[in-house]
Amino acid sequence: MNLSDQMKSTIPAQLLHLVPKRFDVIGDILLISIPSELDNYKTQLVEKLIRKHKNIGTILNKVGMLNGERRTARFEILLGDSTVTIHKEYGYRYKLDIQEVFFNSRLSYERKRVMSMVQPFENILVPFCGVGPFVIPAAACGASVTAIEKNPQGCKWLAENTRLNKVEDNVFIIQGDVSYITNMLDQDFDRVILPIPYGMDHIIEDMSGMVKKTGTMHFYTFKKQYQIHDLIQKYSDMGFSVAFYRKSGNVAPGVSRWAFDLVKQ
Repeated sequence: MNLSDQMKSTIPAQLLHLVPKRFDVIGDILLISIPSELDNYKTQLVEKLIRKHKNIGTILNKVGMLNGERRTARFEILLGDSTVTIHKEYGYRYKLDIQEVFFNSRLSYERKRVMSMVQPFENILVPFCGVGPFVIPAAACGASVTAIEKNPQGCKWLAENTRLNKVEDNVFIIQGDVSYITNMLDQDFDRVILPIPYGMDHIIEDMSGMVKKTGTMHFYTFKKQYQIHDLIQKYSDMGFSVAFYRKSGNVAPGVSRWAFDLVKQ
């Protein structure tokens, strides 16, 4: 039974369609977006959520979209008093403050898929690395990982997470703007992982030169289905073959996040 069905006896029928159909759980924090039309029913919604999700300690209502260089949103605390949590994913632990950094729990399968390809000898570059969900598993595989993050709070939590997962010797953290820092790196990489923010597709142009011949770039972009054919041709013109691609979640009506595995020719 979804949340809307659970609220039928509480919320007027004409408002039921506004009940959120999905939410995210990061560690023991539940994130939900409750529209203002349902402000009078927040308490009842929280009661239903904690009844079903007993391990939740904090419930946050997202009241502002992702914005700024830190890609953080504004939240209203509906339950609990802490926005710090430890998220567990495939045996790794990520400590973070939801109000300070961006974390996408919905990319967990993608992270597992990419990590299944990583070899211990690889040199890997991860721009926009956040608190380390791509970095930590790669380092745990024995790879040497250069991690770039502009948000200083993201770097703080990443450093803590490398220690928490005992991989600090395999990770080199750089705090700064990817556009400037990559120009200063004097090596090519076996694998580049690009979980880019929305609207930053141009970064692939800069990153293409950072990949060794026969190396792999994992690129994430937000596109409509009809745009994919032209993208494949574009990547081919840039000197990459598309080894694999897939949808990895919808982000807006008609718009999906797409994952591409690109091999340098």
